[in-house]
Amino acid sequence: MVDLTWKVFCMTGSIDSYLLMKEMEQDEDVESDDETGSTDKEPVQ
Repeated sequence: MVDLTWKVFCMTGSIDSYLLMKEMEQDEDVESDDETGSTDKEPVQ
């Protein structure tokens, strides 16, 4: 899904699609940290 939002951003220059992509990447990072128990990153606000 991140790839789709990146492609939309590249084709349209839409800031909203870029921000959505970054939000999705952060969510994926948090989920992977939850699975591994990693606490080395600052909490997402």
